[in-house]
Amino acid sequence: MNGVHDLGGMHGFGPVIAEPDEPVFHARWEGQVRALMQRTVGRYYNLDEFRHAIERMPPDEYLRSSYYEKWLHAVQTLLLEKGVITTEELSNGHALRQAPPPPAAEISPALRARFRPGDRVLTRNAHPKGHTRLPRYARAKRGVIRTVNGPFLLPDANAHGREPDWQACYAVEFSANELWGADAPANDRVCVDLWEGYLDPEEQP
Repeated sequence: MNGVHDLGGMHGFGPVIAEPDEPVFHARWEGQVRALMQRTVGRYYNLDEFRHAIERMPPDEYLRSSYYEKWLHAVQTLLLEKGVITTEELSNGHALRQAPPPPAAEISPALRARFRPGDRVLTRNAHPKGHTRLPRYARAKRGVIRTVNGPFLLPDANAHGREPDWQACYAVEFSANELWGADAPANDRVCVDLWEGYLDPEEQP
């Protein structure tokens, strides 16, 4: 999904301002939201569904919201969609019935990897309508496999409740020049975790 949440490599949003001695939480409610997310993710929804719920926020609301406001939006959205809570319970601030049991966890199969460290790959130029972990700035780019990990569920399927699709996940290294052109620092490198379905072998000349 292409949207305002995928800001990697984009310009015009101003500098990233680092806050000196920044606290872990700026307000007590932020810690409560984090605890709520940690108690529910992996039980009633998965991390890919959580990320996709944030991506589904209206663009103007997304840009106005703070970090933990986005988390709260996602948790509320998913718990309502999964039938864990009702709109009445959300309005009242307390449970009116027992929550349904969480579904059984998926068991991962053995790792079967197509690529090995040192292989040169080309990322696909895909623009799915739903969730993906292939950022726009890394599409149709050439990189090198550095590590092989997994298998992990493909986020593009996992975020939408589709059949489990277990794939190897690779740390793929790109030069800054490849990602952002000749003006980028020549010696800089970026590693991106990418699933096997995002990659093709780079054709050798």
